[in-house]
Formats: sequence, C-alpha cells, structure tokens
Amino acid sequence: MKKIRHKHNKKRNTAFLYESLIRELSKSMVRQDEDRKKIIISLIKEHFSPNTLLGKELELFKSIYETEKVDVYTAEKVLKEVKDAYNKIDKKQVYKEQTRLINIINKKLSSTAFANFLPNYRHLATISQIFNDTPIKDRVILEGVLVRKMATIELSEKKEMKPVGSLAYKTFINKFNDTYSAHLLSEQKELLQRYILSFGNNGLELKLFLNEEVGRLKEEVQKMCESAEVKNDSSMREKAEKVLNILKEFKNSNIDQHMLKKILKIQNLVKENSSDDS
Repeated sequence: MKKIRHKHNKKRNTAFLYESLIRELSKSMVRQDEDRKKIIISLIKEHFSPNTLLGKELELFKSIYETEKVDVYTAEKVLKEVKDAYNKIDKKQVYKEQTRLINIINKKLSSTAFANFLPNYRHLATISQIFNDTPIKDRVILEGVLVRKMATIELSEKKEMKPVGSLAYKTFINKFNDTYSAHLLSEQKELLQRYILSFGNNGLELKLFLNEEVGRLKEEVQKMCESAEVKNDSSMREKAEKVLNILKEFKNSNIDQHMLKKILKIQNLVKENSSDDS
C-alpha cells in the first residue's frame, strides 16, 4: 500500500494525550508518588469526563480503536457514524481545550509526559488523520486501513509491535516487582498490577480477575468456617463469618482502593491459614 506522509502532531491528538496521562499515572503509582498521582487523576477527571469536549472526542477515538473482529459492513458503519459525530464537534474549541491541557501538563508534570511509548500510537495517528484536513484520496486509503483493522487482526503489524510492547510491559512490571516483591504475595502483586493497568482498559480485565479471585477467596474462607478449629472457637468463627460476609458484599461494591485494601488483607489471611494447614 502507498505510504501516506502527513505530519502528525501528537499533542493535537486527544487520544494520545489521554493515553500518555494514563501511563504517567501508572508510573506514579509504581513509584508511590502520591502528589503526582493526584495531579494526573485530577487532570483526567477534569479534561476527559464524558461531559467535556475532549472526553466526547476521546469516545469517538475509542469507538474505532476498541472495535475488533467485526464484519466489514459493521466496521464501515461504525466508521461512518463516528465521522458524522465528529463533524458536529466544535474544532476550534477542541484546539483551545487541547492547548489548555498541554500547557498544564508542561507546567505540572513536564514535557517528558509526552515521551511515553504507546503500542497503538500508529493506530491513533491514523484515526486522527481521517478526522483532520487530509486530502480525500489519502483519507479514503486510511479509512480502508481502519476498516480492515476493525474487521480483522493484522498479524503482520501485531508481530511487528509485539517485541517493543512486550519489552515496555516487562520493564514496567519489573519495576513494580522490585518495589513490592519483598512484601507481597504473588496473588497480591497480581491484583495490584491489574489495578494499575486497569486505568488503560476501562477496568475490564480487573473486573474479570476480581470475579475469579473473590470467588476463590470465598471458597477458602468457607473452608475455614467449616474447619474443626474454627467451629470450636466462637471468636474465630465470628471473625471468619464476618470476612465471608465482606466478600459476599463485594458484588454490590464499586472497585476502589478501599475495596482493594480489604481484598489484600483477606488474601493474606487465607495464605496464613493455608500455611498453618500444611
């Protein structure tokens, strides 16, 4: 396919700004930099909530880059609907909002926040180009690329990106493990890792993991309740039943740091009990 060479200003790509902040948030959590973390969370809430202009534009980006494995007709329809919606957005106001956010990032976080490696950067750049003043012929070619990507998995591109993406992921996780490995159980580290990474994928993987992990913990605590040692000790029985009730209530709870702290404590309790049994 003909290569299309148009200058792409990544700072004027709303999805890039969002993804960069997400990665800065992950790094600040690993480093336990609470001040930086609070600044980033505040920026994300202020500039990318659903009722903001950048938040609405971000959702249009996501409608394209989160669509996978659909038929070509559906992919084309999604693309058309997104373009129609984008044409209704006030472009001048988007530019002003981007400028404001860029200035705040430079002032409060430094320009290094824009240097993050994004595995899907090329995809985000392609989407941005179809939104902007790209020549008609080139735009049609780019739209074809997006449709194919939504309708299929481009193996060649995925293979090309995998080594770098994998290296970036491993580096991130290694830093996390270096910080916490002496203090946390493997299941606790996995929970925290998924929590950190959940800022970049809407929490779906975290929710799936918690569903399985809470189920596992309920089974283990139930075993504790039924053990002779706990049954014969009213105090231990009361505490075990309280823990079991807490786990049952999680299905109606929002996932937040308070909930995670409880799960971390219960993971430790279950591990200690299994160690005593061995």
